[in-house]
Amino acid sequence: MKNKIKIVLALTLIALCAAALGAEEKFGVKVYEGAKLDEALSKWVSESFSLEAFCYRTNDSLEKVVAFYKEEPDLKLMGETKENAMFKKGDVDITIQNPWLDTKTGQMMKDTLITIAKYKRGHQNQP
Repeated sequence: MKNKIKIVLALTLIALCAAALGAEEKFGVKVYEGAKLDEALSKWVSESFSLEAFCYRTNDSLEKVVAFYKEEPDLKLMGETKENAMFKKGDVDITIQNPWLDTKTGQMMKDTLITIAKYKRGHQNQP
């Protein structure tokens, strides 16, 4: 019984570490400091749009998050409005939104959403 508990704890720790690394490890894109991975939203976006996506949320303003990504030398700003911005690094897209629509609940969310995503291999929109 103790061995099973140890195995479950070890697997949980590995999963948490993998989730924390997420976009940085897979795509080489820094995650905004203090942003928290939203696993459920990441899964929904990935499955709904044939992407491999990591969705992060923060209470910091859109302007502050956009300023952070503008400092990243490998990212190219593709567009910016008062409610969103998009950056690109190779075939990886970084979108930042505030407010944003939670399509599962239909609610407008007031925190800042950062989505770091890449089309899955073989997808028709993949460059």
